[in-house]
Amino acid sequence: MLQFRFSTVLKELSQSNLKRPLTGIARSKSSSPNPHCFRTSCPDARVISKLKTLHAGVHRHRPPCVAPWTRAFCTKTDGAIESTEQGKKDEDPTTSKRRKAGILPSLEDLLFYTIAEGQEKIPAHKFITALKATGLRTSDPRLKECMDMLKVTLQSTSDGVTLDRHLFKKCVQSNIVLLTQAFRKKFVIPDFQSFSSHIDELYESAKDLNGGQVADYIPQLAKFSPDLWAVSLCTVDGQRHTVGDTKVPFCLQSCVKPLKYAIAVHDYGTDYVHRFIGKEPSGLRFNKLFLDEDDKPHNPMVNAGAIVCTSLIKQGAGNAERFDYVMNFLQKMAGNEYVGFSNATFQSERESGDRNFAIGYYLKEKKCFPEGTDMTSILDFYFQLCSIEVTCESASVMAATLANGGFCPITGERVLSPEAVRDTLSLMHSCGMYDFSGQFAFHVGLPAKSGVAGGILLVVPNVMGVMCWSPPLDKMGNSVRGIQFCTDLVSVFNFHNYDNLRHFAKKLDPRREGGDQRVKSVINLLFAAYTGDVSALRRFALSSMDMEQRDYDSRTALHVAAAEGEEDEEAFVRPRPHLDIATHTPTHTYSFTHSRTYTASPEQTHTHTQVQAYAPTYTHVHTHLHTHTHTCRNTHTHTHTHIHTHTHSLPPSSSDTQTHTHTHTHTHTHTHTHTHTHTHTHTHTHTHTTRKVNSK
Repeated sequence: MLQFRFSTVLKELSQSNLKRPLTGIARSKSSSPNPHCFRTSCPDARVISKLKTLHAGVHRHRPPCVAPWTRAFCTKTDGAIESTEQGKKDEDPTTSKRRKAGILPSLEDLLFYTIAEGQEKIPAHKFITALKATGLRTSDPRLKECMDMLKVTLQSTSDGVTLDRHLFKKCVQSNIVLLTQAFRKKFVIPDFQSFSSHIDELYESAKDLNGGQVADYIPQLAKFSPDLWAVSLCTVDGQRHTVGDTKVPFCLQSCVKPLKYAIAVHDYGTDYVHRFIGKEPSGLRFNKLFLDEDDKPHNPMVNAGAIVCTSLIKQGAGNAERFDYVMNFLQKMAGNEYVGFSNATFQSERESGDRNFAIGYYLKEKKCFPEGTDMTSILDFYFQLCSIEVTCESASVMAATLANGGFCPITGERVLSPEAVRDTLSLMHSCGMYDFSGQFAFHVGLPAKSGVAGGILLVVPNVMGVMCWSPPLDKMGNSVRGIQFCTDLVSVFNFHNYDNLRHFAKKLDPRREGGDQRVKSVINLLFAAYTGDVSALRRFALSSMDMEQRDYDSRTALHVAAAEGEEDEEAFVRPRPHLDIATHTPTHTYSFTHSRTYTASPEQTHTHTQVQAYAPTYTHVHTHLHTHTHTCRNTHTHTHTHIHTHTHSLPPSSSDTQTHTHTHTHTHTHTHTHTHTHTHTHTHTHTHTTRKVNSK
């Protein structure tokens, strides 16, 4: 029999104990298969009929798809229902009738089977654990209806813990589109658990740094412990991960500068805003009293530009109304997560803000403010905005809103215009890190903004937003641990703007599954078919895995399932529902094609093609294709094709070698209208030797 040529991963997997339940399989001890070979089995007509029905469901029932260049926002329950209804409208009439009749499995059913792994009921905590593994949280606003229904449903069950299939479907049906995307790994970071483990390693590496000093020129900031260290991220699909002191509130300080600039551009447009503020890096300290050659602040990321930018927000309104307006914006950007205000920091800033008052009077002298601006009132508003409090978690959602083009990833609400996001990220990239901006752009290559409270707001466009926070600062005013984390992040992942150039050294790309993922998926798929693990096959079908992928010998899961006689699995791996398994000949394990073209005369060409397929039961199928093309001298061309197929089966023999010889003679005679008679006789003799290889 043929032997598995195990790869390293395959060997490790084959040696481990299979923990999945063997559902729907009845095996006796005497019929336990050898782990290195397959046996043949032919299901009866009733099984085949059932397999065709199930397979049609697996291959026809797909969730609503989105074009590769767009992203679906599964935001509210109504939207999810609309998407589901739209998907049903797109179905062909046959599929629709079969679904109404209850024949095809629904997405809710597939999701239940995936989590249940063969059990009739699932504990609620198992569903929650599987959900968190995708990166989603139970507090995600998009899942509110699902979570509320789950709580109500559990209260009505006898044990208050488990759910059967009917109750599970009732809980998840309102958010099935989002849940299907999550479990099918259709989010921007498919393998979120692996990515999170890398983030944890980078966090621990930066945690060991002890350099830097906590800012003390604002007395309230000096009270923070230098040991505080937190990292939080949120992807554009709402996947969340946090590590460290992520729930400790701190003030945004200068991290609010790009946010209020984005609000100003959103309200008034780029041209109007840059009538008062420049776009160039200053090359000077952030609090210098210095303007460009046009008597404008260099950019909105230095104090002078930020003060002018503050005067552009909600012009003509009082400070109270202005403050509420900005807080509203920030709460929308944060997905309604924590955004607060530290009055103590505000008072401390105002009492120690002599430098900023000097900048304000200088700007007033140079007529940098819009006409009618009250400079002292604007400075108060400026100090208030710097004193807005966030946590790492809420700030990461703000950064993710910028990464997502102005849409909040956990609510789906558009907060900022594309123009505002583009301009904000451009200035963050060139001017966001004080005097370290050039170095940061060179080494990290991502838009970011730091603040003297120790925060770094980092944006990976179209992927995620990150907030790092640690109070100790370097001499440039940036968080020591935050800078190290950002640098390490880009050294591991290809997030730098220019990491994806052709011929560049490859880094990890979390937006794609690992390079060996396909190999592992083939191995897992074949082993699930071999061991009869229907739950695993359901999980693979739900995750949109290609159920027809092949191994190194072109062996598919259908071949394995048929050889093992596993009727239940064949429903998930059958390539076409109309194929009859008895005529599909799924027992072959490898095949080769031999072609030879020769010339019998200047006018004749013969092509002989032989295809052989070997199976572990010594069933050999030989197909001989003879094509004869003859061109007469009067330019008449005749082509004759003869296909002869010979099949024979041999019982297993104790001998190591068996030799079989087959001779086929074909004689074809034809007469042309010009009285030319041609007789062609082809004799083909095929001798092959079958050597039985003992599996080890």
